[in-house]
Amino acid sequence: MAKTAAVQFSCTECGYSAGRWFGKCPGCSAFGTLVEESVAAPGGTGRSVARAPLRLVEVEVEEAARISTGVAELDRVLGGGLVPASVVLLGGEPGVGKSTLLLMALRAIGETRSALLVTGEESVAQVKLRAERLGGAGSVQILAETELETVCETLRAERPAVCVIDSVQTLHATELSSAPGSVAQVREAAARLLRVAKEFGVATILVGHVTKDGTVAGPRVLEHLVDCVLQFEGDRYHAHRVLRAVKNRFGSTNELGVFEMTGAGLAGVADPSEVFGRTVPGEPGAAVACALEGTRPILLEIQALVAQSELAMPRRVATGIDPKRLAMIVAVLARHARLPLGQADVFVNVAGGVRIDEPGADLAVALAIASAARRVPVKTGLAAFGEIGLTGRLRTAAQAERRFEECAKLGLSVVVAPAGTAAPPGKIEVEAAETLRQAIRAGLDGDRSEGND
Repeated sequence: MAKTAAVQFSCTECGYSAGRWFGKCPGCSAFGTLVEESVAAPGGTGRSVARAPLRLVEVEVEEAARISTGVAELDRVLGGGLVPASVVLLGGEPGVGKSTLLLMALRAIGETRSALLVTGEESVAQVKLRAERLGGAGSVQILAETELETVCETLRAERPAVCVIDSVQTLHATELSSAPGSVAQVREAAARLLRVAKEFGVATILVGHVTKDGTVAGPRVLEHLVDCVLQFEGDRYHAHRVLRAVKNRFGSTNELGVFEMTGAGLAGVADPSEVFGRTVPGEPGAAVACALEGTRPILLEIQALVAQSELAMPRRVATGIDPKRLAMIVAVLARHARLPLGQADVFVNVAGGVRIDEPGADLAVALAIASAARRVPVKTGLAAFGEIGLTGRLRTAAQAERRFEECAKLGLSVVVAPAGTAAPPGKIEVEAAETLRQAIRAGLDGDRSEGND
């Protein structure tokens, strides 16, 4: 008797599955996200044969050379290039430049190795027009296909060094009755491509759509399956893009790649501090933060606006930093720096569309808010870094020497840093501060705040 396919309900947000429908997902608490999926019935019922485990010290490891993508900023984020037989997931908003970036990488890889592009969203003619705009297609092979079985068989037959799937949401397996892009289809496509990549040593890059909150669409298991998850961020109406790693089994997740969108494609920005760290002297509400992204120090302009609120609950709006971090900094400023922010709206923005996750940028954010609240500009040629504690005291930030070198390279003369930070000899003047109030007095131009710490 033929086995019938089982029916289950899967959440489109987190991948939770159950045998019946729920209005609210038990996994992520989202409403109306469970959809019906047909799952093929399991095959044979034969017993598996036990295998003898190995001792870890007896395992032989073969060091494989990384594959350079030809794009320096992409190699930096990957940790030095693509690892053979690895699977990388690249996510980003529509129009941010994912396909352009990968086509540039494939063209460079195709000069020395075999490179294959599997496109499910565009025709081969559309890809050819983009390649010509970027300077030529080179030796890149292309396959316009959305059937998962055909794609896997092509990889087994061709065995390219690098393969790009654009995008994984367009692939579908014929044995599953659900639509392409559904939870079951995305999960099955990722699992099969992972097996093919590991078996034949194909470095595979999967392009993934993102949801409205910026995360990769599909079940969370998709991110757990792959070796590396990259996020391509930036407003498509602005020129600059930021590439960062969310997960990386072969390198650091703190590296940052900066690109500029030009008429000839994406160009790497070798010195992002020159782009994002310039301020207008004498302008209240602006401060320069020296943040650290992996091994790269970067200077960023922090902009703040403090305005009298007409609402019962004043707003705390952050762009580029964690809103909870902003709320904490505002509370510390009100309590320990005696700034009247209780009835004021506070807006903070990181210029250039860059996002900061490092606590070392707290001090620059606080200086920008204090400058906007008191309408006093930050001293000319000054940068700041340091973590703010709830007691109003400053904590030192890691790799201070590299931050000082970046400030000196951009021509800054003074840096406000927590007390105990080792100052570089003769390079730059350091204003050491133990508390937030001391840092504000040292950082603001002509500040005359009273009171002792």
